[in-house]
Amino acid sequence: MTDHLESARRTLASEILGLEALAGAFDGPLGEAFSRAVELMFEPSVRVIVTGMGKSGHIGRKIAATMASTGTPAYFVHPGEAGHGDLGMIAPCDVILALSWSGETSELASILAYVDRFDVRMVAVTSNADSGLGRAATVVLELPKVEEACPHGLAPTSSTTMQLAIGDALAVALLEGHGFSADDFRIFHPGGKLGASLKRVRDVMHDGEAIPLVPLGTPMTEAIIAMTGKGFGCVGVTDEEGRLIGIVTDGDLRRHISSDLLAHRVEEVMTRGPKTIRPETLLGRVISTLNVASITALFVVENQKPVGIVHVHDLLRAGVA
Repeated sequence: MTDHLESARRTLASEILGLEALAGAFDGPLGEAFSRAVELMFEPSVRVIVTGMGKSGHIGRKIAATMASTGTPAYFVHPGEAGHGDLGMIAPCDVILALSWSGETSELASILAYVDRFDVRMVAVTSNADSGLGRAATVVLELPKVEEACPHGLAPTSSTTMQLAIGDALAVALLEGHGFSADDFRIFHPGGKLGASLKRVRDVMHDGEAIPLVPLGTPMTEAIIAMTGKGFGCVGVTDEEGRLIGIVTDGDLRRHISSDLLAHRVEEVMTRGPKTIRPETLLGRVISTLNVASITALFVVENQKPVGIVHVHDLLRAGVA
């Protein structure tokens, strides 16, 4: 087992070195080239056509998927299929993002010829700017030459990690440039737990008469009735202007349990300044807040006034928790 763990640590250390070298390269020519590549891909009506062979192709598919899901039209064209009709998927206004560590991948030949014939702009991601791919490209993102994590220096490991990282960097730079928001992200990710986490509190909260609330001065006998009747395990306390100033929970009842508990008023038992959220808060953040605070419900407020309540069970039903 120890040998396996040492192998894993060496692999990760090698790939970390690759990422550190890549980050450092942005202080040199790579930084300027990266900015030029983003500007090309940011132009209106541009689609990013990602291509690559072998492991570079697998990385390319992921980059295309990330871009497409974050507001940059992109898709993958297999270089082997390109010469059998798929070149017709590439328009003159597109930008090709071609990945090849050596820059001499023979399967890219048909795409390079197409680029030259129709003057299609191309961004090359390679470790060799003087390669055939590099010379044919409009912009070259030259990755630093690092040792692979593979002990034989053969299996693409550190190199593909850097390819993936620079692809993510391009996608995020384009995302931020387009002002792509969480609401936009939700449009492209409506399914599963991720889609659920992008819903807003207002989509699942209970409002109106369902909110357990009592005013200051309410006897604990009435507060407990309101608390148990709504079924959220708590009751909010409001002041004369309707602002939420406190909360009484099951825990508060246990902490104040005594023979004269029912003789008290809510302000003597409540916890002041309860945690709250706003209606536009993402559900993904709500579950984090509940977990950190070890609570099961949150009041939803606007201008300090309660407009709803959300319970962990609501998040379960929505598929977030």
